[in-house]
Amino acid sequence: MKPLVSILIPAYNVETWIADTLRSAIAQTWLPKEIIVVDDGSTDRTLEIARQFESEGVKVVTQRNQGAAAARNTAFSLSHGDYIQWLDADDLLSPDKIARQVDVLQGCQSRRTLLSSEWGYFMHRYQQAKFVPTELWSDLSPVEFLRRKMQFNRHMQTATWLTSRELVEAAGPWDTTLQSDDDGEYFCRVLLASDGIRFVDSARVYYRIVGTNRLSYIGASDTKKDAMWKGMKLHIGYARSLEDSPEIRAACVNYLQNWVRVFYPERPDIMKQVEAMATELGGELRTPSLSWKYAWIRSLFGWRQAKRFQLLLPRLRWVLTRSYDKALYRVERIAKRHA
Repeated sequence: MKPLVSILIPAYNVETWIADTLRSAIAQTWLPKEIIVVDDGSTDRTLEIARQFESEGVKVVTQRNQGAAAARNTAFSLSHGDYIQWLDADDLLSPDKIARQVDVLQGCQSRRTLLSSEWGYFMHRYQQAKFVPTELWSDLSPVEFLRRKMQFNRHMQTATWLTSRELVEAAGPWDTTLQSDDDGEYFCRVLLASDGIRFVDSARVYYRIVGTNRLSYIGASDTKKDAMWKGMKLHIGYARSLEDSPEIRAACVNYLQNWVRVFYPERPDIMKQVEAMATELGGELRTPSLSWKYAWIRSLFGWRQAKRFQLLLPRLRWVLTRSYDKALYRVERIAKRHA
């Protein structure tokens, strides 16, 4: 029998995007499939819109707001699929994404093989998505994936993975205490339970950049910084549990160096822990530097003010870029209606 694939969608206040995401899931050419949406206590029309798609193959449930990780755990508890496709409520899948990955499964001997795929980011016009290959876009062992992830500061978007039920159960539930990088931590555990990764370059995921409201945005939030540090320690522990080699330790130090800027200088408590871990790994951290665009602000007003500008200016640039892209999106839609 052909395996059932469960497409699991956590949703919170995404009334603008949920319909497109559901259409993307429904359009998957792979059969059989089931689609489960868990509305995480939305205060907008997300639940109302999602329920317009309810059918024999689409189930919509709601719960009080508990966060994306809790919504994913609920969705999995309701699922029956042999394979799990996680999908955020503002992202899209190419119509044959799942089918292409399942085709690759035919040549895999183990149900613990983890499948990944291409992903590209966009704002409003998914046709303009940019697919930029990274060091993670290939067949990899678990330890090599984690080494490259930390060495080159890379990640794979949540929807790229197709995971067997056996792997999901072995990895355990999503961590509801992590308010940032919960997907990175979760898939580390999936990796540890896997036999390795098969990369399917013909399958595609479209990752919508929605701005500073996205779960991965840290900004000045102390709660998210605490969660980030917890997740970083877990990442390093996972990698070293597979192989505590000089190469892995060097990658871990580089990982700490890449992200130490999140904590400096506002969180000296975390900085002490980061520096101690780097020393224990046999490395030494450099003081985070600022690009020339912000260095003059530091010389006049200090590190804290310079960092505030470093957070603010990209947000302003993003707002302008998004507004421009949205305007083009509306023009294209009007043109299509009158074509």
